[in-house]
Amino acid sequence: MEKGNTKQEILDASLELFSVQGFEATSISQIVGAVGIRKASLYSHFESKQAILDALVKDVLEKYTEHSIFVRTKWEKNEDNLPMSADEAVKMIVGQIRFILHDPIISRARKMLVIEQFQNPELAKLQTKQNYTDVIRYFTGLIQCMIRKGILRDDDPEIMASQLCLPISVWINLCDREPEREAEAIALVDKHIRQFFRIYKK
Repeated sequence: MEKGNTKQEILDASLELFSVQGFEATSISQIVGAVGIRKASLYSHFESKQAILDALVKDVLEKYTEHSIFVRTKWEKNEDNLPMSADEAVKMIVGQIRFILHDPIISRARKMLVIEQFQNPELAKLQTKQNYTDVIRYFTGLIQCMIRKGILRDDDPEIMASQLCLPISVWINLCDREPEREAEAIALVDKHIRQFFRIYKK
């Protein structure tokens, strides 16, 4: 196996293990066993388990930055993707949900953060940033822009954003635990967004 491929195999196997049992509970022996290599081969790519985690976090953040609507859109500067109706909002938000549920790297990384948030202070900060701070900031900016454009009536944009996005986070968490309920969760998201628009539409 080529060196570059072995390195990626190590990252893939590590993320799979970390997403199921956590970083702390995963041993180097388990990682090399999953890849089918010797420890010496792993250490030729990564000096420690922490180095593997650091590389994974870097890769995940790069992928998230490339594909997530929460990172790509700055509402105060770019209104091209502004949803003008409930239909457009449903399409945009459901697309994002499907991305984070089904992209194998993003999905596993999110599960790893859930496991590690009470054991690893750095991963706890990342969990808060990825799953709360960035989401609230994104939706607050979205709501502020929609108020300015006269799509939604004027009210407290941060509270409106919380009302819109936090129930969706709960449904995403449900899908992580019970993937067979995804269709049910997506249907609830659809109804939730449409009700939000009925309540706040100007």
